[in-house]
Amino acid sequence: MSRGDTSFESLAEQLDAISEQIADTALDELKAALRRGEQKRPATERTLTQARRAVEKAAHLLRNIDRDAAADRDDPVD
Repeated sequence: MSRGDTSFESLAEQLDAISEQIADTALDELKAALRRGEQKRPATERTLTQARRAVEKAAHLLRNIDRDAAADRDDPVD
């Protein structure tokens, strides 16, 4: 199923890439905190991790739309 030229799977893949970028940034934040000698996870890293999880959830939901649409096409109508 698609809307215009962009399929939901394509959007999900874009979100996967964004999730990876957020994860890399969170790791950079952790490394910087270690260099500064901090003992706790920085608030910025926690927020980035929360954002990454939200983006991953959005990608999952978009993939489910494609699967549900495919299942609907495969089910005969009574």
